[in-house]
Amino acid sequence: MTFIVLAVLSGAVVGLFLGLVGGGGSILAVPLLIYLVGIPSTHMAIGTSAVAVAATALANLVPHWRAGHVKFRCALVFAGAGILGAWAGSSLAKLVDGDWLLALFGLLMLVVGGVMVVRRDGLGDPEVHLTVETARILLPRLLPAGFAVGLLSGFFGIGGGFLIVPGLMLATGMPIAFAIGTSLIAVAAFGATTAANYAISGLVDWPLAALFIGGGALGGLAGMGLGKLLSRGKNGLKLAFAGVVIAVGLFILAESLWPLIAGSA
Repeated sequence: MTFIVLAVLSGAVVGLFLGLVGGGGSILAVPLLIYLVGIPSTHMAIGTSAVAVAATALANLVPHWRAGHVKFRCALVFAGAGILGAWAGSSLAKLVDGDWLLALFGLLMLVVGGVMVVRRDGLGDPEVHLTVETARILLPRLLPAGFAVGLLSGFFGIGGGFLIVPGLMLATGMPIAFAIGTSLIAVAAFGATTAANYAISGLVDWPLAALFIGGGALGGLAGMGLGKLLSRGKNGLKLAFAGVVIAVGLFILAESLWPLIAGSA
């Protein structure tokens, strides 16, 4: 019963932050599965969280699609290249020692927190489309960007929204609202690819993933409702969340590097 409660609670925490601050919230999934739920294997935590990331992205895609903020052609090209990268990245991660993988994840959290602190929501062209005429300009940008982001997403078992959003904005010039909506297709694709790769090796806890997703759905609803009430303080919320991410990243670095340092002493 304690395990079930902690699994649902962990999912709710991730969903709450996703609802409050948007992209980047899923970065907490792996630390919560390891340190709160108690999964002993870093690889199992990454594989399980990838399932939850993919499901959450698909659930959040619907309202963005209804708002007309999804550029499907750009998303499919970006995601198609990223799937290859996600498979390569997740295959490489399974070969890396769990402690080192966790240490690298801690470093990534510091980068994510830093990006959230300095990122500013800029303007863009909402009319950008991938067509026969624009393909010669957009494809050389979308394909390498998608592969690179997919590689990192697969390696760390994260959605990668904090990388996909700026990647889409740089590659196409679309506004951030469209980049966020479009990114969810790539997040779902990368998460599903990573989950499938880990599942082949038996590194996905499916009952736990279901509990986590259920908690995430509840937390997401609460987060969106709370986010509307606190809309005027959205920038403050993002900075506070960035501080949480950085603090957790430092904790993970200390926890994962100490055994490695002590073992080599």
